[in-house]
Amino acid sequence: MKVKKQSKVSRKAIAPVAGAICSAAETQAVVSAVMSVNKNGSEKKVLIGSRVADQNSEAAKKRNYLLDDWNGGAFTVQRNNFKHKSLSSWSANPVVGCMHACPHCYVSEIVLKQKAKLAEFGVQDPDGEWGDYAFLRVWHEEKFLAALKRAEAIPSKDLNADGNRAVMYSTTTDAYQTFRYGNADFRDEKNAQLKTMRRRSLQLIRDESTLNVRILTRSPLARQDFDLYKSFGNRLMFGMSVPTLDNDLSKAYEPHSPAPTQRLATLKAAKDQGLNVFVAIAPLFPDCDDEDIRRTLQAVKDLGVMTIFVEPINIRADNVERIAAIGRQYGKNLKLDVFDSLERWREYAYDQLKLVQRIARELGIAK
Repeated sequence: MKVKKQSKVSRKAIAPVAGAICSAAETQAVVSAVMSVNKNGSEKKVLIGSRVADQNSEAAKKRNYLLDDWNGGAFTVQRNNFKHKSLSSWSANPVVGCMHACPHCYVSEIVLKQKAKLAEFGVQDPDGEWGDYAFLRVWHEEKFLAALKRAEAIPSKDLNADGNRAVMYSTTTDAYQTFRYGNADFRDEKNAQLKTMRRRSLQLIRDESTLNVRILTRSPLARQDFDLYKSFGNRLMFGMSVPTLDNDLSKAYEPHSPAPTQRLATLKAAKDQGLNVFVAIAPLFPDCDDEDIRRTLQAVKDLGVMTIFVEPINIRADNVERIAAIGRQYGKNLKLDVFDSLERWREYAYDQLKLVQRIARELGIAK
């Protein structure tokens, strides 16, 4: 299938939009955000042909994976100011970049704001090289605690009402990713540092504040922290992104992420441990039909989750071209024609959200 150049749409990059199907808001209200357009988008050409799904292939071995410490700012709690997402009030992002390398991810465009700093680390094209770099933020406990205290002092009336005074791990990366490349000793050291930083920061939030926590990850490594999660009581919710239970389809959209069935098993383990769990059907692939969505929602219902969050693929930078490249590698004829124009994207986003809501009602998940 021929995919049109995304530049036709990226001149007006579409703002992220999502909705919780179990909330009181109707789909029409949710999709009103679909019409919101970010006029600051830019058009550029990116060579993405080298993106590979198999990290053991010869092409992968020749790629320049960049792992290092980030000196552009310490790891702290930061206000996220979400406009179209009811996820949290603050974010905690311990890594700049992400080894999951999901081609659909729109964060690759967000990090363009740090292009000059990334260039100091050897990243010349933050969007085109997305997934090839991951920089661990520096841990300064005093700075983290100071930011936490500032967050704690903000009155609830001054926060987004649907943020639940929560800190999200994470919004622009995955706090449970694994640094897979580079020198083994250095890589293992960074993985250990990330784990220590993650656990210590959670302990400080638990002990030094009354803020809530929401974990959102694609990695079963989160099981390592279930003991810590339980110590929060009802202040913490654990969630995973499960766009589909079709592992084969997932490979085309999330080639470096753990299989969706593994994530579902992790959610079940969390529920069995007595944790409050939620699911993000995000992003909702255009290839997911009634049968696929029904299967996913039924499995989620059986878990007894508290919230189901739904989001379409948002067009940012060259993510559609990256998806197409991965699809070709897997021989997948993906339904990417829905991104040919802004109007087609609106139709896809609106129809998919309506479909999820209808099936959720039929299954007794939503009213």
